[in-house]
Amino acid sequence: MANNQWYKELAVYQIWPRSFKDGNGDGIGDLWGVLEKLDYIKSLGVDAIWFSPLYCSPNADYGYDISDYRKISPEYGDNELFKKVLDEAHKRGLKIIMDLVVNHTSDEHEWFIESKKSKDNPYHDYYFWRDGKGKDGKKPPNNWLSVFEGGAWEYNEDLKQYYLHVFAKKQVDLNMDNPKVRQEVKDIMKFWLDMGVDGFREDVITFISKAEGLPNGFPLPIGTGLEHYKKGPHIHEYLSEFRHDVLDKYDCFVVGESPMTNAKTALEFTDEHGDKELDMMFLFDHMEADCFMTDTIHLPFNLKKMKKAFANWHKTLDGKGWPALYLENHDHPRIVDRYGNLNYRVESAKMLATMCYMQSGTVFIYQGQEIGMTNFHLDSLDQFKDVVTFNNYKLFKKLGFSDAAYLKIANTTSRENGRTPVQWTSGEYAGFSTAEPWFHLNENYKQINVEQAENDENSILNYYRKLLKFRKENPIVIYGDYKEHYKDSDKMFVYERNYEGKRMLVVSSFSDRALRFDAPEGFNLEKGKKVLGNYSTEKIIDNGFIMNPYETRVYLFE
Repeated sequence: MANNQWYKELAVYQIWPRSFKDGNGDGIGDLWGVLEKLDYIKSLGVDAIWFSPLYCSPNADYGYDISDYRKISPEYGDNELFKKVLDEAHKRGLKIIMDLVVNHTSDEHEWFIESKKSKDNPYHDYYFWRDGKGKDGKKPPNNWLSVFEGGAWEYNEDLKQYYLHVFAKKQVDLNMDNPKVRQEVKDIMKFWLDMGVDGFREDVITFISKAEGLPNGFPLPIGTGLEHYKKGPHIHEYLSEFRHDVLDKYDCFVVGESPMTNAKTALEFTDEHGDKELDMMFLFDHMEADCFMTDTIHLPFNLKKMKKAFANWHKTLDGKGWPALYLENHDHPRIVDRYGNLNYRVESAKMLATMCYMQSGTVFIYQGQEIGMTNFHLDSLDQFKDVVTFNNYKLFKKLGFSDAAYLKIANTTSRENGRTPVQWTSGEYAGFSTAEPWFHLNENYKQINVEQAENDENSILNYYRKLLKFRKENPIVIYGDYKEHYKDSDKMFVYERNYEGKRMLVVSSFSDRALRFDAPEGFNLEKGKKVLGNYSTEKIIDNGFIMNPYETRVYLFE
């Protein structure tokens, strides 16, 4: 393996545990369900599982508000059951990656409970407690707004002080400037790594350092104050400390989440020729091809914008850093609805997987993506559950949108679209549970489910298996260079890969109409072997072919 950096060859399967599989019959996904499905996960051809948070939590943000970092939530099982899942995964050659959420804790964490007892409590400085402004001290310390829920400050009557939360009110920001807090983080890492976990996905990790003095932010309608913490003054110092004191002592890898970060910034954290703090980072720009900054502000899909984002990744990171390839996760609507076409659901789902995963990078696949799960349709706003959906509702109401108009927006853009229970069978409750699930099932589960896909050799599921097998067997996919063709096309995405004397050409249509494709200069399709595709057609005419709607083909030249 190149440079012994095994994480580069991984395909990772993300589990959002609440909606993956219920194994104890209470309607909530859990570790018993994961244990039951380990062989299925292994059959996909993936090498690792990334668990969204499994820890104890009041679920203000469904696990991303942690009340105990060392304890598995009783909803999902317990530490003993987790260790069994870990051991059984390792037996199958699957690594386990945990979510590390240390920008904030739950307000029900014992640290925060202690911190609000008095100003001289030893835990008070674990968080950002500040006196208010104005004669009565009832004005917030600055003008920051939270990303999730109103203002970023919450007043405590007992202490006559405010605490900072840049996300939901129950997600209280940790004061990482306090060395005791950083030591707590290192101890948490050690706890799970010593148990046998293989790495971490670090949630909004570039937010953990706040500007000294917590100055006012620019007066923006959303996210005021972001410029003072999205890449704070001590971020590199703190991540280097975690790396040198803990991570470098284990055979593990770390991927960071970093909203509003481009490839150039990512390289600062992942440069293999420098003091690398993270192994890779999730970037967001390729997921903004149909929106402005956030999924909620929906725009028509722009293929050239997406292609430009991928090209920039490869140009910036080539030989220096490493991309994380993904199309779906727990924070986004389903990709077939966004970048594909539901009238060509199977074809476009296969095309999108090929387009993305034939590039260099570590592959991340989100539960249900491999069967082409789609967005839902809810009939009323009170059927939603997510704090973000309701915060956005307040914002859109202020902008004059009616409830009906916002319901349409939420059904299209809400991240809850990615959180409906996984559709295992066409039977009762989609085979997810023997009881009514905690959240709405997508009503199309009788047509779209794992059982159906297993019995169809041409299913999206079986295509994913072929694609991941091809990646494993062909280093050109993982380590080859990247060159884009037809950059100005708003219908086709075409790129080549080159590695150790081999060439590969990847051609993908983003159109629901037939298109003529002509091979780029230097390629003779008659001499190439079609190794992947979502149609059975092979015909080549004058070194090109007529592309079917959402067709994709991969040619290998040896």
